Amino acid sequence: MPCTRHVKRIHILLPLVLALLLTACSRSARSEKHERQVFAMDTIMLLTAYGENAQAGLSAAEATILSLEAALDPEREDSELYALNHAEGASVSVSDATLQILETGLTVWERSGGALDFTLYPAVRAWGFGGDGEYRVPDDSELSALLALRGMEHIALDGHAVSLAAGQELSFGAAAKGYTAQAAVNAMRDAGVEAAILTLGGNVQTLGTKPDGSPWVVAVQDPFDTGSYLGTLSLDGGTAAVTSGNYQRYFEADGQIWHHILDPETGYPVRSGLCSVTVVCPDGTTADSLSTALFVLGEEDALAYRDRFGGFELVLVTEDRRVIVTGGLSFSEHGDFTYVYVD
Repeated sequence: MPCTRHVKRIHILLPLVLALLLTACSRSARSEKHERQVFAMDTIMLLTAYGENAQAGLSAAEATILSLEAALDPEREDSELYALNHAEGASVSVSDATLQILETGLTVWERSGGALDFTLYPAVRAWGFGGDGEYRVPDDSELSALLALRGMEHIALDGHAVSLAAGQELSFGAAAKGYTAQAAVNAMRDAGVEAAILTLGGNVQTLGTKPDGSPWVVAVQDPFDTGSYLGTLSLDGGTAAVTSGNYQRYFEADGQIWHHILDPETGYPVRSGLCSVTVVCPDGTTADSLSTALFVLGEEDALAYRDRFGGFELVLVTEDRRVIVTGGLSFSEHGDFTYVYVD
């Protein structure tokens, strides 16, 4: 069951990680703050930039976001993913964006033993979490038939030529916002912005430091009380912080709560003992992909994954109200939880 005290019929909670921009007031050009809201990828996105090039940076970031939304939407008939999903096994030439997301996803898929699987899209859509479908609970026979088509081992890469097994369909719901946030920050940098923070739903991406030279401070949402937070992270520039939780998107049916993070083995919402996973690392695509995979793996295997492969830090929230924080993070507690710190 999603970790929330207040259950309504359908919840889509945005944003998941709330940026707390604690910047000192100043009238200097470098510290002048500019903001823009963009609705894309079914998410309200908040873009914040500082300095004389801020408006140009915001425009560049917005254009990047909208372009990637068009390319990566599997339901949009002129998108790359739609072409790939309907190629019936033929190769499709894809952009750098699609290729990089696939390469990152394949790495996480292999290392996690299949906990991340972009080819779950038919099952995701059957639940109503993809496309414009209505929320419903598929029966076992339907899920079994849809799972027969899954498996990222069937994705073939040859340069920019990509092919799927005939009948397979994929989506980048577990990685698209992470890649998009990274690309949008890069566009801001190219436009001359030196300080910025982007919040794309549960994805935060930073550029530089705050104008006063201090780190960015972001709050990790409390999954038991989504109007509050369980702690704050201090982030350097060039850092992504991505949270996946079972309370982001879910519905109630047959007396149960069904959330959107599916177990690739069963096609049902995963029951891993976790309420949320926050991944912090330099690369947004990696952070986004890992947050889903590690949620599926659960506490013990998520920490084992980090011990083995490294390169990122974690905040795990368990159903029994423990907050597990790994040693490379600057974290401040807030809330009625049991906080556990691990190396």
